[in-house]
Amino acid sequence: MKKSILVITALLFGTAVLFTNCDNPSQKVENAETNAAEAQEDLDQARQDYLEDVEVYKKQTAERIAANNKSIADFNARIETEKAEAKAEYKLKIAELERKNSDMKKKLEDYKVEGKDQWETFKSEFNRIWINWAMRYRI
Repeated sequence: MKKSILVITALLFGTAVLFTNCDNPSQKVENAETNAAEAQEDLDQARQDYLEDVEVYKKQTAERIAANNKSIADFNARIETEKAEAKAEYKLKIAELERKNSDMKKKLEDYKVEGKDQWETFKSEFNRIWINWAMRYRI
């Protein structure tokens, strides 16, 4: 008899502990839905920020390339008064500048939106190349 009372008491105690520790299942679902919605909003915002950064950078770079093209055109106009030997040397340098400018523009246009980490790597490498090129040709 003592044994069955002890077993029943233990079962009642275990059941009470089980019910007091469990949240309402509908509350768990509601919390999960709220967390998922917040995470999706954060993800959407991060993606939007990333795409805006890509567009702003592309616009800035296009402006730099256009400025380079204008500088090249101005330089072309200035060398018309130079001697033939100097003019030929300048023309070679101008052709190289135009090619490099075109290559940079194509590289930027060909970039595929892949992810924030890849974008940061691409942007860093692109800026490094751009700075080296600008320093070399004093653009």
